[in-house]
Amino acid sequence: MDILIKKFGGTSVATLESMKMVQGKIEEGLASGKKIIAVLSAQAGETNRLLAMADKWSANPDTAECDVLVSTGEQVSVSLFTMLLKDAGIKARSLLGWQIPIITNQDFGNARILSVDKNALLDYLNEFDVLVVAGFQGQTEDGRITTLGRGGSDTSAVALAAALDSAECEIYTDVDGVYTTDPNICSTARKMTRIAYDEMLEMASMGAKVLHIRSVEFAKKYKIPVRVRSTFSSDIGTLVTQEDLSMESVLVSGIAYDKDQARVTLLNVPDIPGIAAAVFGPLSEHGIVVDMIVQNTSQDGHTDMTFTISRKDLQHTLEIMDEVVKKIGADKVMHDVSVAKVSAIGVGMRNHAGVATRAFSALTQEGINILMISTSEIKITILIQEKYVELAVRILHDTFGLDWDIE
Repeated sequence: MDILIKKFGGTSVATLESMKMVQGKIEEGLASGKKIIAVLSAQAGETNRLLAMADKWSANPDTAECDVLVSTGEQVSVSLFTMLLKDAGIKARSLLGWQIPIITNQDFGNARILSVDKNALLDYLNEFDVLVVAGFQGQTEDGRITTLGRGGSDTSAVALAAALDSAECEIYTDVDGVYTTDPNICSTARKMTRIAYDEMLEMASMGAKVLHIRSVEFAKKYKIPVRVRSTFSSDIGTLVTQEDLSMESVLVSGIAYDKDQARVTLLNVPDIPGIAAAVFGPLSEHGIVVDMIVQNTSQDGHTDMTFTISRKDLQHTLEIMDEVVKKIGADKVMHDVSVAKVSAIGVGMRNHAGVATRAFSALTQEGINILMISTSEIKITILIQEKYVELAVRILHDTFGLDWDIE
């Protein structure tokens, strides 16, 4: 049985007119002789509307009950779309996460998929040509409804593709693929025909909203090629896949940025064994993710320690750090929210030297001061003042020749 997974996001199912365009994509797949599983998100804005209702009803909404509430958004989408398909004479039925079932852990609001009933899906596909599956949701082993977190419908689609050994998973959005950088701030941004899993992971971690990061992790683990396409065009989009030698020949594949940053500095911290654990342990216990970390050279047994976090975690972090400062005998805590990250990403960095030097030199020539630096095997990240982000993105995009057609 030849099965194609197609996932459609909130803008794709927002109106009757857009759903009819989705129907056209389904009919194209059926015409090629394939069985189709269409994974749908809630209509655009619906999840936020439901969460706002929860906040209105409860000062501290129960996470398990929130999952029951927000999962209804996808239920609306799949029921309406299945009606369209049936009216067109297509043998289709809708399925919610618990009806398959998609089994998850009990982390309500951000659950992780544990298993998918492959045999049940195959039985349904023997009877129907199209299964319209509610994305974003599953159930615990004891039958409680769960959701997979923001962007979870992408993960649902890739998980179904992995369970069914599908040759490819298509993710339809309101953009026609993955670009070398944000085309809204860089007019020379170029759509890529292919990108490696690791590159896509780094771009997603930097806030690129084309694919949910956990869906890319899933695709990489199970070697599922994912094609990012637009519902509203016939463009072939961008294929997210395993890297090959041709990808490694390209020094930098993309420039990403993230304005959701806050910098926190602890002054005059005692430079003794265990101090890092004393600082960052409490943050970890409260679920606060720390990104970049810099510790200055010790002077007279003391040092300064600087790290970055998401702005949404700043107030909580400052409250925790006030207690940490008292406990470890540091002087005080300072913070700055006028910062942002810019990253150069590419699997070609593994085999080429000098990427960092080129990036630093290009920014220096434009008078952009570098506040912090972090590197990985395929990424160089620079913290700068937020007001220079768009300029820095354009400079680096030009420095590494990303406007050239290299395919």
